[in-house]
Amino acid sequence: MITQYLDKNKKFIDEKLDTYLPKATAYPRIIHEAMRYSVLDGGKRIRPILVLESSKLCGGKIKDAIYLACAIELIHSYSLIHDDLPSMDDADTRRGRPSCHVKYGEALAILVGDSLLTLAFNLIARIRDKAKTGEIIFEISKAIGSFGMIGGQVMDLKIKKAKKVDLSTIEYVNLRKTASLIAAATKTGAIIAGASDKEIDILQKYGEYIGLAFQIVDDILDKNGYVEVFGIKGAREESQKLVNKAKDILESFGAKANNLKGIADYILNREK
Repeated sequence: MITQYLDKNKKFIDEKLDTYLPKATAYPRIIHEAMRYSVLDGGKRIRPILVLESSKLCGGKIKDAIYLACAIELIHSYSLIHDDLPSMDDADTRRGRPSCHVKYGEALAILVGDSLLTLAFNLIARIRDKAKTGEIIFEISKAIGSFGMIGGQVMDLKIKKAKKVDLSTIEYVNLRKTASLIAAATKTGAIIAGASDKEIDILQKYGEYIGLAFQIVDDILDKNGYVEVFGIKGAREESQKLVNKAKDILESFGAKANNLKGIADYILNREK
């Protein structure tokens, strides 16, 4: 079952994150404690699992992709910390417990996010195959910068102040704020495995499809965003179409892609 597969890989990634993060007792203790609090908080680890599975699909080895997988998760964690800030989404809780800024204060939360982003690139620098490091850094920095995840966050802030939001703006936000990092996970997972250009393109497109579906499912659960334009029924239909496209594009890999297809279905059917 896909849930057993995800649970097994989540446990493995959590163990690695625990190793790579600074110890809570390291000086200055407060920020390292807060970094661990924010990362080791029960996340599903979908993005790092996508890195590992995409790499495996293209003939790569887990030991060569684990730094990259954990780096992607640290970037995701940093984005959530900043997203929760009072000046952004102003969320008091994250995964059932106080958000980083609620527990540690707004100033420290900003620094924790900065520290996790910096540590992410430190992990990427540890990748043994230095010939691929530059390409991976290029792809990830593009995906999370002002033309990617940050750009999506900027437009998301504008949406919150708008009386009416058009579909093109919602799609812009969804593609960049959520799908860009997921697509970067699958694409760089393929790159680190030495995949062909065709394989890399397929996995990037797969990541975009499931990334968009992920955000639409979020909108369904929160009853906002895409739902405000198309309603819950229309949003469900669109998320199903995207997941179908994601699975169809993997056909050339055959049965080896079953885990990625299972992840796509898991994203579609999740309830939180």
